[in-house]
Amino acid sequence: MSNRVALNKKKVYLAVCAVLLCSFSFAQQHCSITDIPFEGGEKITYDIYYNWHFVWTHAGEVYFKADSTTFYKKKVFHFYSYGTTYKKYDWIFKVRDTYQSYADFYSLKPYWFKRVVNEGSDYLFNEYWFNYYNGKAYTFSKKNKLPLQKDSSSFTPCTFDVLTMVYYARTIDFEKCKHNDTIPIKLFIEEKEYQTYIRYLGKEEIKTRSKEVYLCYKFKPLLIEGTLFKGGEGMTVWVTADKNKIPVLIESEILVGSIKAYLKHTEGLKYQMAR
Repeated sequence: MSNRVALNKKKVYLAVCAVLLCSFSFAQQHCSITDIPFEGGEKITYDIYYNWHFVWTHAGEVYFKADSTTFYKKKVFHFYSYGTTYKKYDWIFKVRDTYQSYADFYSLKPYWFKRVVNEGSDYLFNEYWFNYYNGKAYTFSKKNKLPLQKDSSSFTPCTFDVLTMVYYARTIDFEKCKHNDTIPIKLFIEEKEYQTYIRYLGKEEIKTRSKEVYLCYKFKPLLIEGTLFKGGEGMTVWVTADKNKIPVLIESEILVGSIKAYLKHTEGLKYQMAR
């Protein structure tokens, strides 16, 4: 395998587990919540497909779980996500990524976040502690064999870590949005706060790979350019137009090729999915 092909493969599988976490990280104009559309025990799984040179490959899987528990005597949700490439692709590029968050049970504001990334020969660790008394996030980061980096960064109210935002986005009331509305959001990632938005594009019917049809809300996020995704509105997300607001399909351009994430399995939903 040439170095160029190996590099392209690496970028692809780096994106496999990040695609969902990046694609759904969007929220409404304020952080008050009238209804939380999930409960402890919810599990959702997605299949990840990658397109390169017009060939679609079933490359991996991403798993999400929400539980209710306590964290320093506070009632919280524990959010957990695990992303992996399938073993038959490990010889090309192996991915085993884990994300965790503890978020307030009522407001979903994050208290703690951890990310452990194992991708090929690379290792990445991030841990954030959010202090709401002084508006500081205390960060701990490590890459490969480099020393652990300790720092702090300011954040403003209604800012979310990348995993908590996946769940917070499901509280958006899209029925109050008009076509082409932009919704500002704030995201804490890579040790600092970013300002971005989503663009609402109305409703569409989407057929899954299992031939099920769902009426969905459609939107495009403004992505932050990085090593995986192009900057701009190159990603499209469809979430169920019901009380659950579960992402059914995601399509995204990446630096090499494109990716699709398909809903595979749900368990422990708070509401029955509408079709």
